[in-house]
Amino acid sequence: MSLSRRQVAVAGIAAMPLALSATGAAHATGRRTRTLYIAGDSTAAQKYASAAPETGWGMALPFFLHRSRPVSNHAVNGRSSKSFVDEGRLDAILDVIEPGDFLLIQFAHNDEKAEDPTRYTEPWSTYQDYLRMYVDGARARGARPVLATAVERRRFDAGGKAVPTHGEYPAAMRALAAEERVALLDLQALSLALWQELGAEATKKYFNWTATEQDNTHFNPPGAIAVARLVARELLRARVLGPRDVCRLEAEIPESWISWPEAAA
Repeated sequence: MSLSRRQVAVAGIAAMPLALSATGAAHATGRRTRTLYIAGDSTAAQKYASAAPETGWGMALPFFLHRSRPVSNHAVNGRSSKSFVDEGRLDAILDVIEPGDFLLIQFAHNDEKAEDPTRYTEPWSTYQDYLRMYVDGARARGARPVLATAVERRRFDAGGKAVPTHGEYPAAMRALAAEERVALLDLQALSLALWQELGAEATKKYFNWTATEQDNTHFNPPGAIAVARLVARELLRARVLGPRDVCRLEAEIPESWISWPEAAA
């Protein structure tokens, strides 16, 4: 399945709650707008009214970035590094990305599904091969690729220790980032440490736990905000962005800033 330019534009705009006036703001301050595109899965994706309070961390990331660094969120539920490419979603981003922009790439949750050949990749071969497509595609267009290990699920052992769930995928991405000299945001390690710090009971307040659902993969507003804060801090640490590009890193972000638009017909 391929996407039209109009579809990719609509998908990106839907995910930019604070970025819609970014171009004007950039002109007003004399700073050139450079867009951060997100390619990823449901943990980062834009959610709509029917899914609330489920929230992707990409929905909260604009709260931590200057308006001259808008976010165009193309992450989609259920996609792996492979299916995102096979459906034409990477090509759709590469059609519009410009020199100086950023492509942030986070996959693994669905790459792990060995029972599904449309999504499965093997960590040390096909997973790395597909990730190279994103890296090479961004670089060929003068954009900067950024790899992000997959944010961790909420899983604890009987002793209350937060347990990693992504197998060899984070290590494979770290190795590829070192080999290709790509900036790496180690969200897997950072989120695992955060869940451990919070503990098994407190982390329920960060995931999509409701009266009818106990979801240990997807976030609610506090969880999405917490992970987006990790992303912004890592973008600064890795020198992908500078101090003037980020904001509110230590500030309390109201949950009311999160909104869930109606899905386009």
